[in-house]
Amino acid sequence: QVHLVESGGGLAQPGGSLRLSCAASESIRRFNNMAWYRQAPGKEREMVARISSGDYTYYPDSVKGRFTISRDRSKNTLYLQMNSLKSEDTAVYYCNFGGTYTSPGGLWGQGMLVTVSS
Repeated sequence: QVHLVESGGGLAQPGGSLRLSCAASESIRRFNNMAWYRQAPGKEREMVARISSGDYTYYPDSVKGRFTISRDRSKNTLYLQMNSLKSEDTAVYYCNFGGTYTSPGGLWGQGMLVTVSS
């Protein structure tokens, strides 16, 4: 069973940046689809970035132009660079491996709180 460990969350000011990392316990080469989700208090979970075959990326309008998903297969790690952070980006962020274009896969990171506040 692959284990995913997230790091890099915390507190940021509005307009600031954070980079989340999701390190896998073994090779990620067999996973085509990887994604980042978030869940804010009282809200449903939403996907905020996805990377798929050929490193094609997708972002919803809420984060497009501000967030960048990437992966380093040599380090078995998925990243989420978050710039121009807004208070509404405050949420628990989760990495996810093995999903489809419409649904998450069964592998989740432990979740990491990102708080955007002055």
